[in-house]
Amino acid sequence: MIAKNSQLQFIDCGTNLRRPQYTDISVTCGTKSIGLAILICPAIYTGYNESLLILNHVMNGPACKGTLDQSVIPPVVRFEFPLNTTNSCGSLFRTTSAPGTGIFSDFSDLQTVNISGLVRSYDPTTGPVTYNTELKYYYSCSYPLEYLINNTQIDTSASSIAVKDNNGTFISTLSLNLFSDDDYISPLIIPKQGLELRTEIYTRVQATNLTSHYHVFLDQCYASVSPQPDSDNSTIFNLFVPCNVDPFTVIKENGESQRACFSFPAFRFTEQPNEMMSTYFLHCITRLCEESTCSTLKQCNNRRRRSAVPEIVDGVTGYTTISSTPITIRAERVVAIKEQETASDNSDTSTGLGVAVGFLAFLCIVVIIMAAVFYRTLNH
Repeated sequence: MIAKNSQLQFIDCGTNLRRPQYTDISVTCGTKSIGLAILICPAIYTGYNESLLILNHVMNGPACKGTLDQSVIPPVVRFEFPLNTTNSCGSLFRTTSAPGTGIFSDFSDLQTVNISGLVRSYDPTTGPVTYNTELKYYYSCSYPLEYLINNTQIDTSASSIAVKDNNGTFISTLSLNLFSDDDYISPLIIPKQGLELRTEIYTRVQATNLTSHYHVFLDQCYASVSPQPDSDNSTIFNLFVPCNVDPFTVIKENGESQRACFSFPAFRFTEQPNEMMSTYFLHCITRLCEESTCSTLKQCNNRRRRSAVPEIVDGVTGYTTISSTPITIRAERVVAIKEQETASDNSDTSTGLGVAVGFLAFLCIVVIIMAAVFYRTLNH
């Protein structure tokens, strides 16, 4: 069947010129935007066109208006808006929480950001009654902030993680960078022979492409010889964990802006005793928090482990682990080994010399005794 839209364009609806159904809307939860596609023919059958379908009561925003797409069968009206609270066309953002599982089981909760809203029909009827059915199309997308290795793209120069479109994986991009100065300006350049022990390493985790009301909060940062953060067979060294900071680690900023900064002196793992260089990776378990809730996360007396009952936490997202490029430390023990070998050689030389001197002294005594005996024999 043929229908007309608001511009008096003919639309080939076929068998889709019918009453609306719950399946008339499809939702695409992307990494940068949410896309809605609503079958237009059932809406036309009810008395509406694409201009009368309003997203979250936003009637004057050009970016929030639906556009007719007749290149698909059946034709649809499309809405698309970015994942940002400032221009998400009135969508509602809500954070929920549940106990962490798997590698995050030591944490009290694991949060999910839910973005929801509705497309509602606008009835232009001016009289006291109408014969048009009110249409409401609800949408919802949930975005966990767990960056799984097989769902990420990694830029090894800065270890930036940009999550692929995977049915609603979160949009933000986190990067972990290493610097050589406390202003976090000069990138850390690691020579081929590795860094010297105790070289100060300045670390920054920063979020980009992120709604402005979230701050970066580091829950735990540790070093491991494995490049994979969830390796069970690797020795780890905690730089800091909730409410416990290593004495040599200095936290400059955490949960105060869209970046977190800390520093620590270079060290080496003792489990690599026979290698010329010690190589390891930094892994930081990170989440995002609203400015009003970041201070709560820093209070140790309010933090719990493994909540038994799921709870609703406003303003906090889920956990993700961000990793660094390899950090290589030179094995200065090689110099000490050479010195030990030299000292050993000197010791052997001294021992040999002592034996020779003793032997010569013994010969001298024997000669003296023999000379004395010979002398006495001549006198007799």
